[in-house]
Amino acid sequence: MNERPYLLKIRLLDIEPEIWRRFVVPAGITLDRLHDVIQIVMGWTDSHLHEFTIGKKRYTEYPEYKDDGLACGRYRLGDLIKQKGRTFGYLYDFGDSWEHELIIEESRYFNPALRTEIVCLDGARACPPEDVGGVPGYFEFCKALKDPKHEEHESYMEWSGGDYDSEGFDADAVNWELMKYLRWSRDRYQNCGGIE
Repeated sequence: MNERPYLLKIRLLDIEPEIWRRFVVPAGITLDRLHDVIQIVMGWTDSHLHEFTIGKKRYTEYPEYKDDGLACGRYRLGDLIKQKGRTFGYLYDFGDSWEHELIIEESRYFNPALRTEIVCLDGARACPPEDVGGVPGYFEFCKALKDPKHEEHESYMEWSGGDYDSEGFDADAVNWELMKYLRWSRDRYQNCGGIE
């Protein structure tokens, strides 16, 4: 790794027990790529709009939808935030309004065992399903799944595929997805010379 690694912790706000992840990214990651990584480590499906809030500025993929938003692909995390302990916000799905808080736990993280520049180290609990209705909908969803007598139990079981485990988290599965993402998004050398 040529670049200074950041150790980040992300947590989904307003849910107890906490849903969180700890992961490493290079300081030079652009905010649009950080969004991709967050989607993978949290377990979201990238089906909705998002925005970062750093200080008083908002960064989004489509700044034309936000009057004062900035294009997140033009900004690198390490240029915007340098200090350990600094927090910033990430909002996913403007309808369900999933608010996340990120903290830079280390701005010069060192771990010689790391073999890749982006990795998930730890976490707890499964991400809520997409389009469940935000925090209140998620609580109702979990309540219905746990109670076979709940009037929505059968429909939620069918909707979720019957295998949703709110306590489940698998760092190895997350890292497998991150490895596929890194392979897919890497720069590729193209030698076009000598083609006749």
